[in-house]
Amino acid sequence: MNSCQYYLISQKMEGIKMRNEGSISILHVVFLTMTFIGLKNHVTIIPSILQTAGRDGWASVLLGALGIFIWVFLLVYVHNNSNQEPIKDWLKQRIGKVSTAIVLYGTAFYLLLLAAFTMRETLLWVSTTFLHNTPFIILLIIFILLVMFLAASGLQTIVIVNVFVLTGVVILGFFVAFVNLQVKDYGLLRPFFEHGFQPVLMGTIYPSSGFVELLMLLFIQHKIQKRMRWYHFALILVILTGLTIGPLVGAITEFGPTEAAKQRYPAYEEWGLARIGRFIEHIDFFSIYQWLTGTFLRVGFILFVCADILNISSDKKQVWSLLAPPFLFICLSLTLFRENVFIAINERYFLISTFFFFIILSLFLTIVALTSRKSVTKDKDKNDQKSGEEQSNQVKTTQNTTQ
Repeated sequence: MNSCQYYLISQKMEGIKMRNEGSISILHVVFLTMTFIGLKNHVTIIPSILQTAGRDGWASVLLGALGIFIWVFLLVYVHNNSNQEPIKDWLKQRIGKVSTAIVLYGTAFYLLLLAAFTMRETLLWVSTTFLHNTPFIILLIIFILLVMFLAASGLQTIVIVNVFVLTGVVILGFFVAFVNLQVKDYGLLRPFFEHGFQPVLMGTIYPSSGFVELLMLLFIQHKIQKRMRWYHFALILVILTGLTIGPLVGAITEFGPTEAAKQRYPAYEEWGLARIGRFIEHIDFFSIYQWLTGTFLRVGFILFVCADILNISSDKKQVWSLLAPPFLFICLSLTLFRENVFIAINERYFLISTFFFFIILSLFLTIVALTSRKSVTKDKDKNDQKSGEEQSNQVKTTQNTTQ
């Protein structure tokens, strides 16, 4: 066994050991994506799809999912090529410390921005629906304390909390969907493509901006017990597609495409129609549980990914001291924008920029994987050639000794 083979085996054994320590199952990963991406696709992007594609928004979701399904194979390729090593270590071995630091710090900053936008939008909804007189700063501080505590607790705590929380969210989701069947008119989905196919194409970027967040799974791949296959990603994509189409079609069939496009939170307004019989109504308070728990887990998970990228996730004190101040600063900065300005920035710019950021990052990781594979192949050929020459020299030496 030469030194190169010994190094590869030792690296593989180290990877297996790391995955066994504090690892999570693929089922936990599926449930986690249902929450941290599901909140965005189930709630946040619905108004943007309705304003862009109207009653044909469902087609934008399906088309976006089809495109992302092809893109998923890039994630699978990087996932396999990196052998489930921590992405930060894998990059450091292939592009050097300086380039890796630029990529990782840039990614961590954008993820902080992503978490801050989710926080700002959620607290904006809270302030406009049921806590009108509560100071915004009080809400912000309480929520930051909660999500930072979750992020500092570790990935296993996050997935355990997610399982309990997601159960209630799913039950309530099916409940409101079936209860509102009495007020749905599926004829409002027709005529199909009344404004042509261009609005549908333009609308695909909004659901896709949520789907591409699957790339964040690469940053926790070293904590997953088994290697993820393409069909695992496909299953997650199918679930997320259903989570997006459900409230979108519900808003169109309950309010009509024109009225639904005017609403800021169509998914919340659907709860206002829910009633059981003649005497049980006004049960929209259940939506508070859905939205707040979704935000709690989404922001907490994103902050954990940031901490893991910065290599501080194992130290709770560092998570609080190095991550909480910049996150609070970004959240406070977003509060300086008026509500209509923030909503416009989020819908017209940030959702689109999120899509392009993760696409560019995935292409960069794919290029790194391709180039590293070529270099490994060349090194292997050289080692094989060298070992072959050594064996032939040994044979010649043996023959000479015998003679």
